[in-house]
Amino acid sequence: MTVNTINRNSRASSTNAIQAFWKKQSKDILPPVLGVLGFLTVWQIFSWSGLTRLPGPLSVWTDQRTRELLLYPFYDKGGIDKGLFWQTMASLGRVAQGYSLAAIVGIATGIFVGTNPLINKALDPVFQFLRMVAPLAWVPIALVALQQNQPAAIFVIFITSVWPILINTTEGVKQIPDDYNNVAKVLQLSRKEYYLNILFPSALPYIFTGLKIAIGLAWLAIIAAEIVMSGIVGIGFFIWDAYQQNYVSEIILAVAYIGAVGLLLDRAMGYLQSRIVPQEKK
Repeated sequence: MTVNTINRNSRASSTNAIQAFWKKQSKDILPPVLGVLGFLTVWQIFSWSGLTRLPGPLSVWTDQRTRELLLYPFYDKGGIDKGLFWQTMASLGRVAQGYSLAAIVGIATGIFVGTNPLINKALDPVFQFLRMVAPLAWVPIALVALQQNQPAAIFVIFITSVWPILINTTEGVKQIPDDYNNVAKVLQLSRKEYYLNILFPSALPYIFTGLKIAIGLAWLAIIAAEIVMSGIVGIGFFIWDAYQQNYVSEIILAVAYIGAVGLLLDRAMGYLQSRIVPQEKK
């Protein structure tokens, strides 16, 4: 067998693999691609027509400042003059802290409330009331109470994202079948054994539902909080600073970053849920 024959066979094998992949995945790839292209086309048409003052996709791409931000996301000139990668990572760092605290408090409190019907009846109106407060409403309260931007931002994330985790965990505990609880009593399971073998496995789908909702709320909350907090590194303040200087194309690019990161967070949580939660309980 010659080298040319081997190369031809290798190319044919690669082509067949690509064709097989495309045949299998095209139904999942084409619709979102066409949807994005359609959205960009409609946006560009509206921009050309003069119906909106927002720049179209082509204008955003041809804007020199915006293109530099897109092509050089890792630059760091000190202070708040950083690329969008570092702005986004600063925001994600705050989200990680506030969200982690919300997950710990929400799950622990949800289990406690869910296993105590009287306490659940007493506190449920309070939880429902507080979860209705918009994230921005907490910003001035957090700033007055904590006096610093960083702790205030983390608190806003926490207070926004804790409620879906807490409420869904409580509901998951309440929905444990009576048969399971009866078996636990018959077997005289200890509290630790009951939690590990019955409560957590049964409530896990509800807990993950709360966690998935909360991660989106946490990301929205930090953007809103950073917009009204001056002088901090973060994608939210970047948008506000660009607005103050009338750099509309930069705002649009930052919004694209926010949407992409939010989508990735949602997909990551969904993947984690699919790996941890038993298939039949989802």
